Amino acid sequence: MLKQMLIDCGAVKFGKFTLTSGKESSYYIDIKKASTNPKLLAAIADEMAGLVNGASCDRIAGMELGAVPVAVALSLKTQIPYVIIRKGERTHGTGKQIEGDYRQGDSFVVVEDVTTTGQSSLRTVEILKNAGGNAGTVITVVDREEGAGELLSKSGIKLVALVRARDLIKA
Repeated sequence: MLKQMLIDCGAVKFGKFTLTSGKESSYYIDIKKASTNPKLLAAIADEMAGLVNGASCDRIAGMELGAVPVAVALSLKTQIPYVIIRKGERTHGTGKQIEGDYRQGDSFVVVEDVTTTGQSSLRTVEILKNAGGNAGTVITVVDREEGAGELLSKSGIKLVALVRARDLIKA
């Protein structure tokens, strides 16, 4: 169902694209197109909630920008508080890189919109670890299957994908 909803909303695009990782690709998964659609965002949260409710976690974490709507929707669905991870150090205001309440030792589930190489997910986990938390699972809406699972696995982190890119580009 989610796979078809992503296709129907136009989140799967074909052409020439440069990804966040710097890689070039003949297709692009525009999860922002999906996460700004309330019905589709609710479907994403519903699927993720089934996975999170089975895991033991104190908080949900999402890196700005793409993962934030997913984290918010999942938090509303599960009633588990969330935090937002900033991509860079903040030099103004409170200077926090993690926005939201958390405690030393908290367990986090990291959510992602799309994973490619896994570098962004690993960075999020490291930021949480440096702040005294731990994260053993990353749940992504779409895994492009370009190394994220392997990279995270080397660090003892499990990657769970709601949809795999191969299922979207074959459809």
